[in-house]
Amino acid sequence: MYGKLYSACLYGIDGRLIEVEVDLSNGIPHTMIVGLPDSAVREAVERVRAAIKNCGYVFPLQRVTINLAPADLRKEGSAFDLAIALGILSASKQVVLPANERLLMIGELSLDGLLRPVSGVISMVDLAKRQGFDAVLLPWENTEEAMLLGGISIYGLKHLNELSPTENGRSKPHSPSAQTKEGPLVISSFAHLKCSGNETSRPSHTPGLLTEDYSDVLGQLHAKRAMTIAAAGKHNIMLIGPPGTGKTMLIRRLPSILPELSQDEALEVTKIYSSAGKFKGAESTLIRSRPFRSPHHTISAAGLVGGGGIPRAGEVSLAHHGVLFLDELPEFARNALEVLRQPLEERKVTISRSRAAFTFPASFQLAVSLNPCPCGFFGGQPPLPRCTCSPYRVAQYRERISGPLLDRIDMHVEVPLPANWLNDKQPLSSEEMRKAVLYAQELQQQRYKGLEISSNSELSGKLLRKYARLNREAVQLLEATFQSIGLSMRAYDRIIKLSRTIADLEGADCISAGHVAEAIQYRQLDHRIVDANG
Repeated sequence: MYGKLYSACLYGIDGRLIEVEVDLSNGIPHTMIVGLPDSAVREAVERVRAAIKNCGYVFPLQRVTINLAPADLRKEGSAFDLAIALGILSASKQVVLPANERLLMIGELSLDGLLRPVSGVISMVDLAKRQGFDAVLLPWENTEEAMLLGGISIYGLKHLNELSPTENGRSKPHSPSAQTKEGPLVISSFAHLKCSGNETSRPSHTPGLLTEDYSDVLGQLHAKRAMTIAAAGKHNIMLIGPPGTGKTMLIRRLPSILPELSQDEALEVTKIYSSAGKFKGAESTLIRSRPFRSPHHTISAAGLVGGGGIPRAGEVSLAHHGVLFLDELPEFARNALEVLRQPLEERKVTISRSRAAFTFPASFQLAVSLNPCPCGFFGGQPPLPRCTCSPYRVAQYRERISGPLLDRIDMHVEVPLPANWLNDKQPLSSEEMRKAVLYAQELQQQRYKGLEISSNSELSGKLLRKYARLNREAVQLLEATFQSIGLSMRAYDRIIKLSRTIADLEGADCISAGHVAEAIQYRQLDHRIVDANG
């Protein structure tokens, strides 16, 4: 006796189709799962055995072989329980499943037959939709999340006994004797479990902006201008200054001036959070606000970029299409910071294991803050306290940030203690800054339509030369600066990208010397830090 059903697992953030084959043969009663299962999958045998028995069915007293194909792909998690249970019941002729529907089955079973929710449902449902399945059968608690995609029928199951037709609002009870007398349970359709036809995508709720507003920050017009430029072109930014000048406040309000996620971006971000078990679908909407991640400085390298035996998404992927904020950058371990170099350049993370390589999206905007020295007052002027750090301690503190990493941060902005900030009666608000950001990003969307990039920060090579044209004065100023302060070629390109964004904020087609001059002032700090380290 043989049966085959379909389930799914996560491969990175994407769903992967798994065939669950069940074979019953004569011999000493024994159940074996093959196909590279991990511990959670091997333990499914005992969960399924107890669930089948406690729901009134009979676990076959035969040799049961369960194969999870493809056999060379490592399987993990408990999402195969439902498919294994129904595969056994189908192969043993206790249940006859619908023949007119191609089903994908996902779910973890408890010992009494209850269905428990699993992670990564959106990715698996998206897989089923692309593979041409008619419906997905999954735990009831995952239905809200599953129905976000639309275009495929969703069947929500609370208990294994709900597979049978209902009588007077209750599921028909099962018992071994009833199975013997009445024959197998024939399920012609799962219509009694159907949650939604899902012919079209459900409308998504758009959350409002964060309650934090830039009007809370008095003064600091120079820093707010820098934040506007960073948001408009999705540039990485560093704020450096003594304690109490508002560096953290400025960065934490960055999401309030960013546009909402597009439909494709929202689906991609929601898939990442679903695969990481951080999305419950409670609001029945895709994630619309841009992620803002602020990990503690004790985080490991694996926590930042992802890892594990079967890798999971790290902070750089959870910040995809959003902001990754590292407060007090030198306090992070240097080896953790160095792993950021690849995702900052390639906008993805590839983690290799012996059997496979996993790729996670990581197109994020890096925002960092730091003090100029351990005490925080190096180079400060009265009324700030005098710096108590020795030159050696200052150099040691700054050496925690490598030159290659610093080179990948587009903007280095000094945030001093603002003068006359108490007299700022009408501080610049997030709404005003956001209007400028949206205007500049609309120009970029039109300019890069049909290309693989969407922002100025992604320009490189031929595209940089094509879309970031400098007039003669701008070229002369940039070449003179390059020779005088010794910028790297990467810094040279980043100045041009910044200039392109500054020009977009003004609605200018060509980059002028004024745009370049403003961009250069945001790149002088890395030169000073290199000098201090050298």
